[in-house]
Amino acid sequence: MALMMAVVGSVPSAAQPVLEEGQAPDDAARLSDVPAAVVPSEDSQLRAFVATLRPRALGMGISPTLFDATLPTLTFNARVVRLDRAQPGASSAAAPPPFAPYLASHVDRVRIGMGRSRYGSLRPLLLRIEQETGVPEQIMLAIYGHETGYGTFTGNFDLLNALATLAYEGRRRELFADEFLKTLVLMSKGVPRSQLKGSWAGATGYPQFLPSVYLRLAIDGDNDGRVDIWRSEPDALASIGNYLRDAGWKSGIPWGVAVRVPEGVDRAAIRSPLSSPRCPRVFARQSRWLTIAEWRDKGLMMLSGRVPPEDELAALIEPDGNGNTGYLLTTNYRSILDYNCSNFYALSVGLLGDAIAE
Repeated sequence: MALMMAVVGSVPSAAQPVLEEGQAPDDAARLSDVPAAVVPSEDSQLRAFVATLRPRALGMGISPTLFDATLPTLTFNARVVRLDRAQPGASSAAAPPPFAPYLASHVDRVRIGMGRSRYGSLRPLLLRIEQETGVPEQIMLAIYGHETGYGTFTGNFDLLNALATLAYEGRRRELFADEFLKTLVLMSKGVPRSQLKGSWAGATGYPQFLPSVYLRLAIDGDNDGRVDIWRSEPDALASIGNYLRDAGWKSGIPWGVAVRVPEGVDRAAIRSPLSSPRCPRVFARQSRWLTIAEWRDKGLMMLSGRVPPEDELAALIEPDGNGNTGYLLTTNYRSILDYNCSNFYALSVGLLGDAIAE
């Protein structure tokens, strides 16, 4: 925005250029004939960036026709950038918030009721997927409920514009440039752009898969020859089960169990010596691995849920601090974290699944 300055007795008219210090009137007149530099619009800059991805796109099998036809339609979405920058990025020194408020808003009466209703209507399908993947019916439903309210909201951002914007903005350029190109791959496989709507970060369909995840793990759950995670609940639920199986889900083992931790437990002695390269703050809140039997020996009391076998390894998390309910987490909890690397998310998925199955 230009700043306007008024000097008493010397206010220039619209046709009279303001002279810089030491500048002759003739110089100003000549400068006024020089057109001002045109600043490229955000849309044109975004398209110029995306154009640099063309060789990579062609190398992935995307047709020149599709790429060239898509390029002029792309637009910058400032809201996407604002939402991305608003993501939590607190200092590791900051104390994590309590879990209880999150639990109350994510494992609530409405989600539990809807989950039980869907469980009843989808039971034959869910049972078949559990038999094929080893993932419990209620866990697939709980993820479905958390991600899209059992299909009631899936996002309305145009995936190509959102992903192109995030790649152009550059904070996580390689991730989003790859997802943008994978979206073009989906289109080349016949998925219309009008169907490719989702979250501001590019997650789409009932399971909220990124395009790369769809290409790698989405499967045909209703055997109609198509993999449609946008309109087919069988495809969406089978794909969720396939995702968790790929993430290492161990059949027959619960995700975890709520426990009461006695006051005398030496928490320094059970602190994990490991540091995870992925989501380090998430994994830092979990203890070292001990068997369920070893945790019992330390005085932990199992409160609710299905208890893992005595020789099963589990880690302890106390999301509301010492003296409140803790949870012993099996390796299957880590599979849920692979879906969304947040302890609050994974805990609420497990607890919603337990509530649905009660």
